Amino acid sequence: MSTSLLQDSFARQVEYLRISVTDRCDFRCVYCMAEDMQFLPRQQVLSLEEIETLARTFVSLGVKKIRLTGGEPLVRRGVVQLCERIAALPGLRELVMTTNGSQLIRYAKPLAQAGLKRLNISLDSLNAEKFRQITRTGDLQQVLDGIDAAREAGFARIKLNAVIMKGRNDEEVLNLVDYAVARELDLTFIEEMPLGAINEHSRAEAFCSSAEVREIISQRYDLLESTESTQGPSRYWRIQGVANSRLGFISPHSHNFCATCNRVRLTAEGRLLLCLGNEHSADLKAVLRRHPGDEVRLREAIFEAMARKPWSHDFRVSDDVQVVRFMNMTGG
Repeated sequence: MSTSLLQDSFARQVEYLRISVTDRCDFRCVYCMAEDMQFLPRQQVLSLEEIETLARTFVSLGVKKIRLTGGEPLVRRGVVQLCERIAALPGLRELVMTTNGSQLIRYAKPLAQAGLKRLNISLDSLNAEKFRQITRTGDLQQVLDGIDAAREAGFARIKLNAVIMKGRNDEEVLNLVDYAVARELDLTFIEEMPLGAINEHSRAEAFCSSAEVREIISQRYDLLESTESTQGPSRYWRIQGVANSRLGFISPHSHNFCATCNRVRLTAEGRLLLCLGNEHSADLKAVLRRHPGDEVRLREAIFEAMARKPWSHDFRVSDDVQVVRFMNMTGG
């Protein structure tokens, strides 16, 4: 195995790869995609074999952590077997997944048995009607039952993700914290990102900063800043007197995390996306399909792409469409 490390032109080492296994999802969350989404034709999506090949190549180049995302990864047929093969790659420290939780009643135990270490589960509301409004199609009880199934399956950690929007779910911050603490789960609050054109709400008016969320939480809990890290963009805080739950904050607007960026994203159609907030990318699917089995060409394409990784995104709190692609196309 090569000991080479992927490094961009700013000397940041890339050890974290997020792979979107599908752009499809059984939810239509208002901050993630349009209600009438047009999904990719299946022939444009990477095959499971191609995803495994790319994962193996990135691990050989020093990637230590892989996160499987979507869309919703658990609607992709064969994803459990894919997890098993990727988890077994020599040199990979951790395989994790982000999911909306709708399929976990069925898949939590098989995923844990396949070698998946941690789960991130989206949960933006504990009110069934509001949950349906945010997800457009989601069944809250199905997700809550999925969270319980995941807790019983034996994952090393389970983390809930909540995108907080003023006028939609900001009054639920404390309820979400109470829920996580009672079940000894981690919980991360995420500032809404300006990806794709939406019309259900004004992103500028709905923007709720991480500092505002912490102010709400401080009404009930004493927060202590922590130096803990999961090698992702979250900054963690501990709750005084609570041992088994952490609160994370992903703050692309108010606390830019680009200086320590250690990750790239592989979209469902095989583009290596070098920055969440920019369109810099490389078409790795084209390399795979034009030169099947040619690992040298694939590695060269990856190294060449690293040199084009930009320093930062330029997210702004406005209603401008700053990045045309939706989050489900990016990889959750």
